[in-house]
Amino acid sequence: MSNTLKAALWMIGAILSFSSMAIAGRAVAFELDTFEIMMYRSFVGVIVVITVTFLAGTQSQITRRSLGLHLTRNAAHFAGQNLWFYALTLIPLAQVFALEFTSPLWVIVLSPLVLGERLTRMRLLAALIGFIGILIVARPGATPINAGLVTAALSAIGFAFSIMLTKRLTRTETITCILFYLTTMQAVFGIIFAGWDMDIALPSAQSVPWLILIGFAGLIAHFCLTTALTLAPATVVVPIDFARLPAIAVVGMLFYSEPLDIYVLIGAILIFGGNYLNILNETRK
Repeated sequence: MSNTLKAALWMIGAILSFSSMAIAGRAVAFELDTFEIMMYRSFVGVIVVITVTFLAGTQSQITRRSLGLHLTRNAAHFAGQNLWFYALTLIPLAQVFALEFTSPLWVIVLSPLVLGERLTRMRLLAALIGFIGILIVARPGATPINAGLVTAALSAIGFAFSIMLTKRLTRTETITCILFYLTTMQAVFGIIFAGWDMDIALPSAQSVPWLILIGFAGLIAHFCLTTALTLAPATVVVPIDFARLPAIAVVGMLFYSEPLDIYVLIGAILIFGGNYLNILNETRK
């Protein structure tokens, strides 16, 4: 089996995992707020990561030399993920996923500040194309800007900061170390924010399987995506990842009676085009 085919199979796993997490997030939103969802999700993640770490014998890789960077990275990811879960309850799934795909474009714009990278003309052009896509998805003026659109867009910025800070962490830290602090720190964040009002809701028996699915799906999705990128170049992986959008649009139509919005699809194609233009340019370099 070729590496490209292997990467495609791993990406199918990522698409299924991301879609499952979105469905599960909606399923538990009727009784848990986003902070509680993140808290329980992180508990599942902590158990999985610690178990795998000890089975693999990689606990010595967990160091404290970059605690400040881990803290900043996980604060950004925690904020982005909370906003993403909140947006799931307010707008169609396809809109949430389309706006989530703008994270790499925000990386282009913000990387000169965070990573010290140059903002070249081609990167700027890629970002502009993508942001035109955002305007088509949101259609300000034609449709009212609601909390769902705003939180979905802000979640992409949170994910962008998380991506950039993860890139900095990978210069010195292992995946085991990054995932350990990802789950443990966000579990602490979840406890603090979910318990801010001294009223943490316990999940019902109906919600427990969904919460376990959220915890596993998030880790599996990123593992599948990372594995695919080790087998094939981003020029192959990213178009497959983009299949998440039409897939989740069909899920929204079948399970939630959400209409297929042509403007969302057109805008998403432009967002994908901006991302892919940047990838092609960086690959040629």
